[in-house]
Amino acid sequence: MERRTFLRASALSAGIAGAASATASAANPLRVQVLMFDGVEEQDFVAPVEVLGLAAKMSGGAVRTTQVTTGKPGMVTCTYGTKVDVAHGWSPDDADLLVVPGGGYLDKTGPGVRKLISDQSFLRRLAAADVLPVGICTGTMLLSAAGLTRGRNATTHTGAKADLAAQGATVINARVVDDGDLITGGGITSGLEVALWLLERFLGAQTAHRVETVLEYERRGTVWRR
Repeated sequence: MERRTFLRASALSAGIAGAASATASAANPLRVQVLMFDGVEEQDFVAPVEVLGLAAKMSGGAVRTTQVTTGKPGMVTCTYGTKVDVAHGWSPDDADLLVVPGGGYLDKTGPGVRKLISDQSFLRRLAAADVLPVGICTGTMLLSAAGLTRGRNATTHTGAKADLAAQGATVINARVVDDGDLITGGGITSGLEVALWLLERFLGAQTAHRVETVLEYERRGTVWRR
């Protein structure tokens, strides 16, 4: 199935009761890139990497997850000092979804989301990317800076919701907000719920439930759907 058709079909299945769902498979894997940058919050990116990685093993490769830098490959230092050697640079043509974690939003001078928000070249690339953007916690604020949440339903960390609203989004107080071709999660640990929702939407409820069972984790909060 052509990639954009696949994403549109999954959006319909997520939002319309009874619609036929589009399901990823080993032959047609869901290609996910997770954006890595200095100051990224460990929990924000680890949760999606763990959930999607486990799903890839359990589904025979129906999900393909790659960690990518905003520029050239290299070492990334996370919020609490964890160092991650990221082997790939961001390549939107090789992805269906881009997961954008948060981190460092309250620090206006240090590394993290704030530094990326000041990078106009990166924001233009982000705005133009033909991928489904997925914001985790204050990663949503990076999507907002690129103009991707204006006039849309979205959520973010509690401490940034006022900023998100001021920048033109309709803030929904839900754990996960699925606005069709924009998905956002509220809170540092919401990466678990967002990633499990991605599995349900793109691979089906059975796969999501199997991963939950292996993780011994029960999803919390609401998935708000347009």
